[in-house]
Amino acid sequence: MKGPALALLLTVAPVTVAPAARAAEGAPPRVAFFVNGALGDKSFFDSAARGLRQAKADLRLSARTIEGGYDPTRWESGLVDLADSGDFPIIITGTYTMGPLVQKVAPDYPEVTFILFDGVVDYVHCACGNVYSMRFRQNEGGYLAGVMAAGLAQAGAIPGAAPDAVGLVGAMPIPVINDFAAGYAAGARATAPGVTILRQYANSFSDPATGKEIAKAQYGQGVGVIFQVAGATGQGVIEAAEEAGRYVIGVDSDQAALYRASSPRRAARILTSVMKNVDAAIVRALRLQRQGRLPLGRTESLGLKEGAIGLADNPDAALAIPAAVRAAVDAARQGIIDGTLAVPTAFPGDRP
Repeated sequence: MKGPALALLLTVAPVTVAPAARAAEGAPPRVAFFVNGALGDKSFFDSAARGLRQAKADLRLSARTIEGGYDPTRWESGLVDLADSGDFPIIITGTYTMGPLVQKVAPDYPEVTFILFDGVVDYVHCACGNVYSMRFRQNEGGYLAGVMAAGLAQAGAIPGAAPDAVGLVGAMPIPVINDFAAGYAAGARATAPGVTILRQYANSFSDPATGKEIAKAQYGQGVGVIFQVAGATGQGVIEAAEEAGRYVIGVDSDQAALYRASSPRRAARILTSVMKNVDAAIVRALRLQRQGRLPLGRTESLGLKEGAIGLADNPDAALAIPAAVRAAVDAARQGIIDGTLAVPTAFPGDRP
């Protein structure tokens, strides 16, 4: 999703927000986006930032983005500073790890609306009637990635690659990443029951060097396709795919599009990306908030059926995907949407 450049983008580390005058009467609603990491990952956080830019343009919002860095000990104080400033009636943040912090902070600021994407609070055990949580059914996209990866392996479509092995590189073994992995494994095994799935974690969302080394090892064991679910760490996996002449499936954003101008050879090695349409989900949430219809005090689960999960089309890699594999992916997609195909998940209660 494209939009005009964000007018008020600030990088602050450590995060500090000085007290300021309250928004003037009739001024555009002020929104703060707290990133528990950094922009520039060509993936999850950049997708969220696109959504905020689009919402700013479409809904006439005043927006500020704060990058909290990768030190988790600073995230709670950063969130408290934003809420305590009184300058932002709406605070957006995301990822599984921010859920407990929002749950801790939000009850102290009932006048602030918290929008938590890709994470949840425990509404039973906190006074979080001012929090809207959205969870993505990323396992559904992972399933489609597994069908594609195993289908290519079985078809012998990748020179030098084994017909019975696929790979996954994850950032950390946390529930959100494991949900991708659960779907991926199910899709691969449904396509090729005897397939070997090499899975390894880099234990970081921001370590491309480690991601690259893990990917090189998997490609060296005959893997033809790796699904990278690793944030900025995944940039190293993409580099390894280019160097090895193998393929990778990206995550969260259309990663081939992000590389097409700067590195077309690298882009051609990205078969597709499992897109978690965080940008569209953020625009939707802010639009509902402006209309007074945001379901505060609730969690919504969003997946293929709602258009919140999907696969990117990469014309540069299209010839690498046989028609039969495309047909299998399309059939799986329709089965998930229709409800005739159930996908395993790391969140057992998370169903459409």
